[in-house]
Amino acid sequence: MQPHSHPLIFTILDIHDKLCARGFIILFCWIPAHVGIDGNEQADMAAKMTSTLFNTTVPVNDLKKFIKNRCHSNWQSQWNHEMQNKLHAIKPTVQDWKSFNNRKRDTILTRLRIGHTRFTHRHLLLGEVPPTCPNCDCTTSVSHILIECPLFNSQRQHFFQTTSVTLSALVGCTPHNQLFSFLKSIRFYTLI
Repeated sequence: MQPHSHPLIFTILDIHDKLCARGFIILFCWIPAHVGIDGNEQADMAAKMTSTLFNTTVPVNDLKKFIKNRCHSNWQSQWNHEMQNKLHAIKPTVQDWKSFNNRKRDTILTRLRIGHTRFTHRHLLLGEVPPTCPNCDCTTSVSHILIECPLFNSQRQHFFQTTSVTLSALVGCTPHNQLFSFLKSIRFYTLI
């Protein structure tokens, strides 16, 4: 068989492989165009008509868009299985993050989203014990500082109008508009 790149050839080969894998025996037979079979000329004419219908080219932009959409769909499908990833709760879709067009704010937001700040992870670089919350006597984490520690409930109430807030609401696809004011208020902004 000669190498071909036509999608129909790949489809035929794919179906052939699947059927063979299920135990079917497929034989391809070449039949000359005119062998004296009744109706052959009509069949040839019909075949020629359909081949002109399907022998159209696909515009490159359509193909690019299809490939991009397929890749994005596959990526999203894989991401949907990453339920144990702590970032998944904050970012359930693989779409781009909104940018502030401010490097400092974008950096802070990224660090909060992935849960790695200088304050909460410095100990790994210095070989020290993890920082402990003096109020709760637990390991300090971004989640603890932003949504759990009762020490900051009054600031949460002031900036978010509630003491019960989620990480997704604060640092998700559309970050809370009072997030940076809250971070400055609790003196965490410069430690990120």
